[in-house]
Amino acid sequence: MILNPSQKRGLVGAAILAAALIVIGLIVTYFGSRYQLRLVYSAFVNLLVVLAMQVFMGNARLTNLSHSAFMGIGAYVAAICVTPVTVKAISLPDAPWGLNAFSLDPVSSAVLAIVITAVLALIVGLFVVRLTGSGVTIFSLAVLVIVHSVFLYRTDIFKGNQAFFGIPQVFSLTSIVILSVIVVFVVRLFRESRWGIQLRACADDEVGAAAMGVNIRRLRLIAWVLSAVLLAVAGIAYAFFLGTISARPFYFNHVFLTLAMLILGGMRTVTGAVLGTFLISFGLECVRWLETGPVLLGVDLPEVLGLSGITLGVVIVLTMALRPGGIMGNNEIEDLVLKKQE
Repeated sequence: MILNPSQKRGLVGAAILAAALIVIGLIVTYFGSRYQLRLVYSAFVNLLVVLAMQVFMGNARLTNLSHSAFMGIGAYVAAICVTPVTVKAISLPDAPWGLNAFSLDPVSSAVLAIVITAVLALIVGLFVVRLTGSGVTIFSLAVLVIVHSVFLYRTDIFKGNQAFFGIPQVFSLTSIVILSVIVVFVVRLFRESRWGIQLRACADDEVGAAAMGVNIRRLRLIAWVLSAVLLAVAGIAYAFFLGTISARPFYFNHVFLTLAMLILGGMRTVTGAVLGTFLISFGLECVRWLETGPVLLGVDLPEVLGLSGITLGVVIVLTMALRPGGIMGNNEIEDLVLKKQE
């Protein structure tokens, strides 16, 4: 396969980002506490989600608010398949269709979860690609509400807000670092592929791209399904590490959090998605510490509940007002590194 100059630069950028992710993983593995390991694992899960969002939102420039729903579908399908029958007899005694009467190995469960999520995304995507602008945003919001309602009220399958427990813990920090590196390369190669370039061209000038023979709906559908597949991977990584899931994490708070990450870093670039994820993940930990009313430099600070939510809102407002393209704008990491060398 012959790579064009853009794809070669993309591989360089992906390699730099991958190196940074590996360094973070190694530092936490060897020097971090158990709490810090769980914190960084959570940041990597959010990174997978934000990278998946970048595939559709960053290239098609259309706002999708249903990403947490597809992450939840992947997590629940994998959890139901991999949980031992003896545990499901307790946690899902009334499950229909024999869901509590079988159990698969982790790999088969993950593959099945990805396939089911992809099929559902394909069905939803056939409607999404017929819409433009705010129509996509409203439609995706409705999908989020529908899926969450199913999670919440089909307690015989999903247990609603109660914990679905007993999921075997088969993932570690090493697993998700490797997974994140692979996803970074996948997302970056898609961005620099013919499909990614045409998709961005459609976003800049839809009429012009259509006049040049670009099949806009087909490109958007490809990006939508790929995004959903990566979201399913994130959901599987989430379920396979925590060992327990519920409907609550796959709703508005998570949508708001990951959206802020993508907006802050810059949704047009993969580097922006990575940067925004870690800035907000680690920054929010400082904010949560301030919420508790700590003693700082001898000053007893008051307790400020809800400060993390306010902070996320302020981040989105200031970014959209002062730098709509996010921190990275249209620049990838190699644009900055190679520019200095030149």
